Amino acid sequence: MGDKEKLILDDHVEEGVKSYSRKHGRKHRVYFQLPWYFAGGIVLFWALLFIAVVKPLFYRLPEPLTVEDASKGGFIAERAQANLYDFEAIGTKVVGSDENEHKTVQFLLKELNLIKDNIQEDLFDMEIDLQYAYGAYVKWNLVNMYQGIQNVVVKLTPKGTTSENYILVNSHFDSQPTSPSTGDDGHMVVSILEVLRVISSRRKSFEHPIIFLINGSEENSLQASHGFIAYHKWAKNCKAVINLDAAGSGGRELMFQSGPNNPWLVKIYKDGAKHYFSTTMAEEIFQTGLVPSYTDFDIFVEYGNLIGLDIGQCINGFVYHTKYDRIDVIPRAALQNTGDNLLGLVQTLSNASELRDLSANPTGNTIFFDVLGLYLISYSADVGVKLNYAVAAAAIILIYISLLRIAEKSSVSSEQILSTFILVLVVQLIAFVLALALPLLVAYGLDKYGLSLSYFATPSLLIGLYICPSLLGLTLPSYIYLKLANTVSFAQQVQLALHGHAAVLSILCIAINYYGLRTTYVITWTLAFYVIPLAFNLLTTLHDRGYSWTGILKIVQVAPFMYNSYLFYCFIVILTPMMGRFGVDTNPDLIIGALTALGTILSMGFLILLVNMSRRSGFVLIGLLAVTAAGVYIASSTDIGFPYRPKTNVQRVPYLQVRRIFYEYDGTVSKDESGYLFNLQDRRGLTPLLESNVDLTGLVNMTSDCAKYMMCGMPLYDHRWVEAMETTMWLPRKNPVWTPAEPILKQLNKTVLADGQTVQFEFELTTSDHTSIFISPNEDVIISNWSFLKEYLTTNSPPYHIYYSFGIDNTPLRFHIELKKADGVYTVPLFQMGIGAHYMHVKGDDESIRLANSLPDYAVSIQWPAMYKKYIF
Repeated sequence: MGDKEKLILDDHVEEGVKSYSRKHGRKHRVYFQLPWYFAGGIVLFWALLFIAVVKPLFYRLPEPLTVEDASKGGFIAERAQANLYDFEAIGTKVVGSDENEHKTVQFLLKELNLIKDNIQEDLFDMEIDLQYAYGAYVKWNLVNMYQGIQNVVVKLTPKGTTSENYILVNSHFDSQPTSPSTGDDGHMVVSILEVLRVISSRRKSFEHPIIFLINGSEENSLQASHGFIAYHKWAKNCKAVINLDAAGSGGRELMFQSGPNNPWLVKIYKDGAKHYFSTTMAEEIFQTGLVPSYTDFDIFVEYGNLIGLDIGQCINGFVYHTKYDRIDVIPRAALQNTGDNLLGLVQTLSNASELRDLSANPTGNTIFFDVLGLYLISYSADVGVKLNYAVAAAAIILIYISLLRIAEKSSVSSEQILSTFILVLVVQLIAFVLALALPLLVAYGLDKYGLSLSYFATPSLLIGLYICPSLLGLTLPSYIYLKLANTVSFAQQVQLALHGHAAVLSILCIAINYYGLRTTYVITWTLAFYVIPLAFNLLTTLHDRGYSWTGILKIVQVAPFMYNSYLFYCFIVILTPMMGRFGVDTNPDLIIGALTALGTILSMGFLILLVNMSRRSGFVLIGLLAVTAAGVYIASSTDIGFPYRPKTNVQRVPYLQVRRIFYEYDGTVSKDESGYLFNLQDRRGLTPLLESNVDLTGLVNMTSDCAKYMMCGMPLYDHRWVEAMETTMWLPRKNPVWTPAEPILKQLNKTVLADGQTVQFEFELTTSDHTSIFISPNEDVIISNWSFLKEYLTTNSPPYHIYYSFGIDNTPLRFHIELKKADGVYTVPLFQMGIGAHYMHVKGDDESIRLANSLPDYAVSIQWPAMYKKYIF
């Protein structure tokens, strides 16, 4: 062997280079990389860690207690479950129905009196009050008006207390039309009953009186909570609230709102809750309006100036507001989880010294998050801002030091290393963009061909549809770059790639922190667990010894991988069912795709780059591409990708059985027709029903009617129906729709007032317990006053919407309207009024029932008869 052909191995094998060989007078760098199976092993290890550790911790529930454990003084899930069986047996509990206004109220009063019979009378006073609430308020651009709504209210007062500051614990017992409301919100109702039973029967007092409110009209635009906070005799003393609601059934409950601006409440949660499940990210997502739900917490804050904690069931939202929201999907352990937390929170908050003088407490926002349900971390938003900047700055400084160290050890100028790193930074920026863009491209493509929501019933499809494209985007740019780069050793090139990713995250951290999002903490802690091993490696010789620096990195990366995968899995589990009721106008796959991509970037951004250490890292790219292709194929070409399943993953089909009658100014009828008004809630709309041969012949959109008539000439139910009216669909039918009654509007008087400039109309309306009233004056007429909330006239423009409901009191509604017209002529048409009466606790006529029964087994109808009458006065 000649000298020129002799391979010379020097001391730098561990640095990732077999140094130089001379062949034909040229120098070649021979790279040292790890065996081919290393790349696949990296991906497999982290996948198994998620399956074996993260998912079990996410779904973990405590061992439920039985009546035999009653002597321990804890929450007894067995008793709560027994109450829940009785609650479900009542059936649906629509406001105004016998089930809601009589049977459920009687059930609650019976249980409360049993509890009262067993309280420690020498320690507590217990008062039970049944409130009939009347009132109105403005929310969602309409007047919410209620009459005879019922609230069951309990006051538990420790004897001898001098505190006049009460805590409020709230849930609701009413339901949507087709749901027995076992999860929403029976789960919380029976939890309150059991907590009250435990607290009042043991010999352990507290400082602040407790108000337990079980309200009877939450599903009706949160009316009962307003009725309590605005009018109840105990409301003015309530200072802090624990609100309990549900958008799912059978899992852990999430604390998703705190405060506002009272950081000590997070400490209450930390001290009182036993099973943590909470994050600032949930709070910020909820407050953006991305979640299509509302809670009583908003009413208490807005109209009562209360502070507190908003807690809700959120797992398995597929059954939410459907007939499948039943006790069989709620394990006893889920009740134990809620009960343990609620009992601890009530105990802690009722003894909180902060309630003695709320003005003395510090204010501001808080950053909080649970770590796999095992621990809760919290700190002030001000500290968070400083921490975010500090970690980002530390990352940038340590990266710069590392670059200088690499230059020194590689005998390459620092200028050359810095210029190389700028190129690496561009490559990693491209990788970050691709990691987001590729999943979104898949989401866009599937939606374009009518295949959105393919993961709805098969969440494992997210791996192929979004996770693998994101990983491919993260890996491909660095793979190409590393094939071409030769400035320093291969191990150092890989290290530069990770530095580039860290730099991108640092820039993003600074930008989002500047914008003011507290969710920046997710990036900060991800960066922190890169800064820690980098600092350690720089302080030792590991930084300079080939791939040795990866050892501590991989160990430390376990923490951010587990947390970030847990966090984003949480939101995917919560938001996926919500995408089934997100409306037809929005592509939900873009939301889930972006969320999945962000979770992948933050969980695997550093780790996936390590596959480049393998000699066959290209196999990983091919594998990711293959899984992506398989995912797209399965989603688009097989039944697995069909979104809906009977009972477990249903398609919601909301529609009204409508009869509409238009009266002209002279009282003649210009239109009397019947049909079905569909308000589809998911992106696929009616397509699956048509493909299942449901007869929808004659179906038309409402565009022309919406342009021609006030509020499309339809009995739009509430603000959600109003917001979606342009996308509703109309299926006419020949036979008139049957309703158990019809709204009767009587004009009692029409009087020109003394000023000669105003005319007053007086009306009496006999209608259903759920009615929308629409009023639109003609162009030359203004409404100057009325018996509804006058403030609404100054903050909104016509057509005006009054959403009116009643509970136990069905007295006809009397109201007046005062109008002004420039020419003072009031013998001509002045305004239109539409009355949309909804009969929500009947199924409808035979023809309507046949349509409902013709739906496929994966579809759930949410429908009822309604009558709309339009008048001109």
